[in-house]
Amino acid sequence: MTNTQLAAHPAEVIAVRPGQPLSGAVKVDGSKNAALPLLAAAAALHRPVRLQNVPSSTDVQTMITLMHQAGWRVDHVVGEAESVDILPGDTALPLPDLNGAARIRASYYLVPALLGSYGRARLPWPGGCQIGERGMEQHFRVYGAFGDRVVVDDSGYAVEARKSAAGTVSHVLPFRSRGATVAAVLRAMIAGQPLRLGQPNLSAEVISLLEALRSADWKSRASDRLLALSPPSTVTHEPVTWTVPGDRIEAGTLACAMATTGGAGRIDGVRAEDIAPLVAALRSLGIHASAEADSLTVQAQDARLTGRSLRAIASLSPDGLDADFEPPLMALALGLPGTHFFADTINPGRHGNLLPHLGRLGAVIDEISPTHCRLTGPQRLTGAGVEATDIRTGSALLIAGLTARGVTTLGGLKQLRRGHADLPGKLHTLGADICEVTP
Repeated sequence: MTNTQLAAHPAEVIAVRPGQPLSGAVKVDGSKNAALPLLAAAAALHRPVRLQNVPSSTDVQTMITLMHQAGWRVDHVVGEAESVDILPGDTALPLPDLNGAARIRASYYLVPALLGSYGRARLPWPGGCQIGERGMEQHFRVYGAFGDRVVVDDSGYAVEARKSAAGTVSHVLPFRSRGATVAAVLRAMIAGQPLRLGQPNLSAEVISLLEALRSADWKSRASDRLLALSPPSTVTHEPVTWTVPGDRIEAGTLACAMATTGGAGRIDGVRAEDIAPLVAALRSLGIHASAEADSLTVQAQDARLTGRSLRAIASLSPDGLDADFEPPLMALALGLPGTHFFADTINPGRHGNLLPHLGRLGAVIDEISPTHCRLTGPQRLTGAGVEATDIRTGSALLIAGLTARGVTTLGGLKQLRRGHADLPGKLHTLGADICEVTP
């Protein structure tokens, strides 16, 4: 197997085997998790929006298709492949049948925009990664706070807009749900009312949404306890330009891949504050990592491995470790000395996806509970056939394959491409021995 250029047409299986340490520079795509709420916010704003740095991952393309079907114009900007213009929808159209919304979880972000244009929304239950029960009860309570009526059945749910009482809408989330936080912000946009949201999620994706709204004259302030949002004092239809931040999870995945192979390099296009918890985790393992402005640097070729335990515990707190960082860190920890502990109660089915496939590569992992596990390294892995059963499982298995003896083949690439337009290609750019294979 040689480092041949990956073909233009995507394959359904790729092969990876150990090779030289990964090195060089690569730029991440825009964040899928940030692009989806920004697209929905653009649909809800009723102003022309130019959205830059839009990734071509399939979840984002599905969202754009749904917006087209619902009457919004979403046009690619000539000469700017990663930019789209979103124009207000045609409210003369009947409420569309959006069956394709079942393919992605973030389809629920479209509910407020549909309420603003049609007065009601009807969507199938959202799809996405099968990583445990992630209900929508908190979303429905948000809509209830605005006076909306929600009806659910086996096939999906419907929301009917009703006029809420004048003044500020106040609501407290029982836990820091990112989806429900975004839903509350977008619903306040449609209502044109101030919002006070207790116990909000303040992830990088929510912060980027609030920053975008500030450029559209909305006022906001956010703390660990309260998110306050106020509408503009005057209505304008002037266009605005927003930019999708770089994908912090893709950056963290590439950093773990470099560290796994003892390589060194720079990952551009990611904000330092968005990657801080991942940098802290790498440093705790003795791997030199630093983040500046818009780049992340990893130098693992001369790492002084500590042998200390890594505690990678997924958290919804503002400064906590994003759950999507946990799988690549687990793949990295398999090759490092020490006993390492991992926990993800946010996505209770993720370990059930990932651990059996790492086991196929020879990993020995003690499953303490369905959401908690520990492992002791270093371990020697052996290549085998594995499957990307969800986005982050796929990326973690790619990292594990970089050091597994022999050839690791990864199927289920449709799942991987939902979150990353071409993660294997970026690894190939850094020197990974990776190529397409015919099943």
